[in-house]
Amino acid sequence: MGGISIWQLLIVALIVVLLFGTKKLRSLGGDLGGAVKGFKNAMSSEEDKKALEEKTALEDSAAEKTVQGTETAEKKAESKDKEQA
Repeated sequence: MGGISIWQLLIVALIVVLLFGTKKLRSLGGDLGGAVKGFKNAMSSEEDKKALEEKTALEDSAAEKTVQGTETAEKKAESKDKEQA
């Protein structure tokens, strides 16, 4: 069978509590939780930065297309004015 039963886990947990005490385990758990939270925040901020960069790049290309379209429209208007004159 070789599996770990619930009773074996409880005995190990009891020994750990007796060796380290509840205060030390609580502070260790808090430190570990803080580290995991910091890691998650760092990962999400990197993803946010990438998303923001992609969004900015898309907006820049859209703005360039708008400028190019405006320039083309102005050139067409100028050529019509010249033809009418």
